[in-house]
Amino acid sequence: MQPQQTEPSRHSALGTRHSIRRLLVRAPNWIGDAVICEPALRTLRTLFPSAAITLLAKPAIAELFKTHPGFDHIIVYEDKRVHAGLSGKWTLAGLLRQRRFDLAVLFQNAFEAAFLTWLAGIPRRYGYATDGRTFFLTQPVAVPDKQTLAHQVLYYWNLLRPLGVAGEPPAPTLALAADEEQQMAVRLTAAGIEPSDVVIGINPGSTYGGAKRWLPERFAEVAQRLSRRISEQQGRQAAVMILGAKGEEALGRDIADRIGDRSIVMSGATTIRELMAATKRCSLLITNDTGPMHIAAAFSVPVVAVFGPTDWRTTAPYGQAQGIVREPVDCAPCLLRECPIDHRCMTRLSVEKVYEAGLSRLSGLSGLSRQDGIDQTDKTDQTNQTNVLSGVTIFLDRDGTLNPDPGYIKSPEQFELFPGVPEALAKLKKAGARLILITNQSGIARGHLSVGDLERIHAKLGHVLEAAGASLDGIYFCPHHPDDGCRCRKPETGMIEQAVRDHGIDVARSYVIGDHARDIELAKRAGAHSLFVTTGNEAAHEQAELAAKRMTPDYVAASLGDAAVWILSKGKNSHQHSAVGCQSARAETLNAES
Repeated sequence: MQPQQTEPSRHSALGTRHSIRRLLVRAPNWIGDAVICEPALRTLRTLFPSAAITLLAKPAIAELFKTHPGFDHIIVYEDKRVHAGLSGKWTLAGLLRQRRFDLAVLFQNAFEAAFLTWLAGIPRRYGYATDGRTFFLTQPVAVPDKQTLAHQVLYYWNLLRPLGVAGEPPAPTLALAADEEQQMAVRLTAAGIEPSDVVIGINPGSTYGGAKRWLPERFAEVAQRLSRRISEQQGRQAAVMILGAKGEEALGRDIADRIGDRSIVMSGATTIRELMAATKRCSLLITNDTGPMHIAAAFSVPVVAVFGPTDWRTTAPYGQAQGIVREPVDCAPCLLRECPIDHRCMTRLSVEKVYEAGLSRLSGLSGLSRQDGIDQTDKTDQTNQTNVLSGVTIFLDRDGTLNPDPGYIKSPEQFELFPGVPEALAKLKKAGARLILITNQSGIARGHLSVGDLERIHAKLGHVLEAAGASLDGIYFCPHHPDDGCRCRKPETGMIEQAVRDHGIDVARSYVIGDHARDIELAKRAGAHSLFVTTGNEAAHEQAELAAKRMTPDYVAASLGDAAVWILSKGKNSHQHSAVGCQSARAETLNAES
């Protein structure tokens, strides 16, 4: 969505924006943060149409934005060399003073950024009131409530709202010159990678700390399996490009040795611009939570992003939430650089899970099909599944079943699907099943979100599923507090009853899929088949509760894809489900009400 701006003549505490002739912009210091900030940086040109805009950035960030159309000039902050120490800061302040800037907009949050612009005598200094620097800002902006989780793209975008920016931010974008891409193509050709090859990028390192790193041998295995799949299904050559920063050369060579032929190590061997060109060349990037992850997303390269200790809700590759892969553990996100225990957020994340996500993200390549849980049926079964679930309804829980459950999801930016969910639902839909979402949303009664918030979240869900060919036939939610005693909150059957009335559903030919004991209890009460998925945060606890209540699901699935396999196998065995052992007097009552 393109941003909607107010009139350029809008007044603020900074005066009339047309009066700003020379604008200084302080960029964030880290590659990932700088890419995330790009939509806000880009819109400054619209906010200040009469200004010459100068970017002040550290060397790597200056190189990142070297050809960015939003800036007229770039000043490189050489903090390790000429601008190091107090004397260096004074030298830089003198340089800025000579430029006679009217306004400084500070996206960098540190005290130093505000102090430097004050020392340079810039009369108007605008930025978040962070790091004890309010005294040095002429217009400090209140920091957003940390309890309200939002993507970092919005954090930077919202800094500009008092200046007149409106609407939602667009996705970050980066630019390369044609000769930069051509030079990278020549370099890759010399290494044996042809322009027609499918390039799988691997970014196994992290400058933040070891806790963010998935296991190198697993990166290698995923790359090998994807390469074989591409070769088998397309007859095309696949190559693996290993990216990384200086100091990660040994890690890159270790993975290359495991992969063998058709791999190239670029770790520590690229400038920022060359890294950008190499990343853009990839058909897929499999990566830890790092700067190149955001570079890939800015070039619309499909990403599989492995998240462990960092918060996927705030730093995921923007617009690619479907590519996030993580293992829900009770200690994540901890934001620690090194794990003090057993690194379970990474060691428990399987090769299979990342491989499935990779195939899903590569599915746009002509001739390449996914080999996930659904596609593990034989080829005859895959070509004969149309209408085998005609008349069948799948009732789907939401949090923990379709998407990770971080607590109360309050905005579309926080909402993401598990890898493989759209594809799994598309298979069920193609087979003729009706798909209906039923979800408890007591956060509305508790004041954590509004009905409007929920509708926006579900609009995003609908958009993602429709794009995959898996549109929902209905959405039902219970907004009540658990103490309200309503008839719609699961395991009460009110939502299913309403769906039966609305859609004429045969409950005995229906399935309930969820990650809580209450979902299975709902299925038992309604007379539907029950499937328990172990993707929820409390899978072991919920299974123990089921055992204590002596409620056995019809099937326990490792993922929604696994659940879909089981349902499809039932449909293939018989187009007319008898639902022996599942139909009850309650089912007859529900059908009578319809």
